[in-house]
Amino acid sequence: MPYLEPFAIGFDLDLTLADTRTAIAAVYRALSEETGVPIDTAAVVRRIGPPLEEEIGYWYPPERVPEMVARYRAVYPEIAIPATVAMDGAREALDAVRQLGGRVVVVSGKNQADTERTVRHLDFPVDAVVGGLFGMDKGVALREHRAVAYVGDHPGDVDAARAAEITSIGVATGGFDAAALTDYGADIVLPDLRAFPDWLTRRYAGRYPNGHPEGRPEGYSDAVPDVRR
Repeated sequence: MPYLEPFAIGFDLDLTLADTRTAIAAVYRALSEETGVPIDTAAVVRRIGPPLEEEIGYWYPPERVPEMVARYRAVYPEIAIPATVAMDGAREALDAVRQLGGRVVVVSGKNQADTERTVRHLDFPVDAVVGGLFGMDKGVALREHRAVAYVGDHPGDVDAARAAEITSIGVATGGFDAAALTDYGADIVLPDLRAFPDWLTRRYAGRYPNGHPEGRPEGYSDAVPDVRR
């Protein structure tokens, strides 16, 4: 069997790996109570994905956006992290990548610190975490980590895969259903991450662990890196 280079799979975080709907709604309720500004948290949850500044801008005038972004990030760890849970199939999806010798790269629009906090809170076995990127900007990180596919719930995640010139895998677990992701151009669309291990196994059936003809190369470790800075 020919030698195959190790591969990496990129994953979005919010509504792909992590169910942050309750968590994010709770933060916006706290901001609303502090400032007296009504916020429709159901609308916020439907739009999860784009940069924080964009969502804050729906509720506060432009001159207050930087202030409220800072306040959101200040309270997020205490309010949102404990309320965050894994999406159905998330752990199994990550385990499937690692069992085939692949690397897991999380690339999220959430800021770096809270992306790392979320990954640690959920005890996800990942190899790299990159936060603060949305849409096509994610393509830079995906290329740097040599990802061969990117999994996400938002059309912006399809843009990310296109920018990196890799396979786009949509999961209909966010605000966009399977038809919307297909129409937008995702290469593969799954109902949720529970279907991902089967797709991955079919794609990489028969390969050696870590792409090495003799199994794990010398010095290879299954230990999960500490993503803390």
